[in-house]
Amino acid sequence: MIETAVRFFQEGGFFMYPIAIVLIIGLIVAAERYIYLSAQKITNRRDFNRLHHMIGGKDLKGALNYATESGSAMASMIGFGLQRLARRQSREEIEYAMEEGLLEVMPRLEKRTQYLSTLANISTLMGLLGTIIGLIAAFTAVAAADPSQKASLLSQSISVAMNTTAFGLMSAIPLLLIHSVLQTKTNEIIDSFEMAGIKVLNLITDGTGARPQAPAAARPAEPASRAANPAGSVA
Repeated sequence: MIETAVRFFQEGGFFMYPIAIVLIIGLIVAAERYIYLSAQKITNRRDFNRLHHMIGGKDLKGALNYATESGSAMASMIGFGLQRLARRQSREEIEYAMEEGLLEVMPRLEKRTQYLSTLANISTLMGLLGTIIGLIAAFTAVAAADPSQKASLLSQSISVAMNTTAFGLMSAIPLLLIHSVLQTKTNEIIDSFEMAGIKVLNLITDGTGARPQAPAAARPAEPASRAANPAGSVA
């Protein structure tokens, strides 16, 4: 198995090495992004629960200090809103501040993920380029070969030239799948930010934790006889 893979790699020509480098870089980026996003998901959930509890307990100063010192993306976003709250600003201003905080942390979540799709495209294109160059070399060699050997030599050369396309696709497909997984994971984290922002916003503005307020009691209707005969009138 290993010998077959080594022979396949060696017969592909020069372009097998750049494709292998692209694949290694893509796997390193994918591993780093997966670890980072997984850690952010755990940290953000922990900080949200802590801040939600502190805000619900009216410990706004402690919540602001915790959000400032934590440094996580979730704490940073909520901290923007708490700063506006400390200045006695309106709900709209607090909401705008939290949206600004979300826009600030989003690049950190999406950082380097797009590289994977680019690396996958580069891997595919390099495989095609290697195949084309291999075919050009094969036809050039066949032109000067003995007529009785042209068919076998051409088929063998084409087979070798196609190795780079195969290896390029073998590198690109996993990178595209990993990119899709990481993009989905990033979107889930961003959606959790939006939901957390709404919960915190409701909690700090009305203290109900997003529970709707009970409607005001309706004014009792006047008796029909009183409505028909107002005071001072004669029946």
